[in-house]
Amino acid sequence: MRKLLLQIDELIARRRLFANQHIQISRSAKVSYRQLRIHPRSSLLVGDGSIVEAHLVSERMQAKITIGRDTFIGNSIVSCASQIDIGDDVLISWGCNIVDHNSHPVAWSHRREDVRLWYRGAKNWDHVDTDPVKIGNKCWLGFNVGILKGVEIGEGAIVGAGSIVTKSVLPWTVVAGNPARLIRELSDAER
Repeated sequence: MRKLLLQIDELIARRRLFANQHIQISRSAKVSYRQLRIHPRSSLLVGDGSIVEAHLVSERMQAKITIGRDTFIGNSIVSCASQIDIGDDVLISWGCNIVDHNSHPVAWSHRREDVRLWYRGAKNWDHVDTDPVKIGNKCWLGFNVGILKGVEIGEGAIVGAGSIVTKSVLPWTVVAGNPARLIRELSDAER
């Protein structure tokens, strides 16, 4: 019975999402629809053969999340206020957090009302810093990785488990740590 209720819940979530003209999910993609919270004026694109088990959240109008083909995103959080692009053939493990914003303003005078406004569904993003995130093709993010606003992960890069990435990562390199630092460059045989 519980399994049937979950299937019905998933079907309702899927139908509600597909009413949004800005959502394009390939028929060959597997997506946990109940974990999607996409603003009606935001866009989501998921490519062929991708598996998305993550919570995908568009925090405000016109946020744009793009996920390429043959990409796996485990039980993680992708929180987008501006733009997050995830390429083709990417592996993102569980427990990862990918955000393109600070969530709150730095100045107390601008965040004083955040909780009250949030409670009413009217969060003010005017003073919140945002900067797009891009994860290139063929990347691999280990479990519990954090990717912060403005970061670009170059093609084929690997981010070690538990790392916090605050700066862009060169293609075909391995980074790890908090903050993430270069460990080594991948050899031609590893590319």
